[in-house]
Amino acid sequence: MARVISVHEYELPRGVEAAEFAAAIAAARERGLFDVSGLMAVHFARTLRTRRRQTYAAMWVYESREAWDVLWKSSGQPDPEDARTGAWPEWESDILARILDHEPNTISYTAYEEL
Repeated sequence: MARVISVHEYELPRGVEAAEFAAAIAAARERGLFDVSGLMAVHFARTLRTRRRQTYAAMWVYESREAWDVLWKSSGQPDPEDARTGAWPEWESDILARILDHEPNTISYTAYEEL
């Protein structure tokens, strides 16, 4: 079964240091916010070469298209019920919103299905 890899891009605003982003990721891991059904792994990386400053990416690896669809539905946005009970909104509102200078759900992202 093909996995789904969703790549999310985060550009830190001026005044936010890399250490703050790393601490936010550690806090989210400690709180279990990445323990989502169907999510096999999440990897965070910083860019080595880019025109934009302080750009990072998260690679979210889901076990299958079906597992990805359960969370994201066909619209690409979490179902309102998931938003009330799941960990994803907590990651966005409690963690990312403190670091980014824009709404976390407006980041650039692309989801890929493994060949």
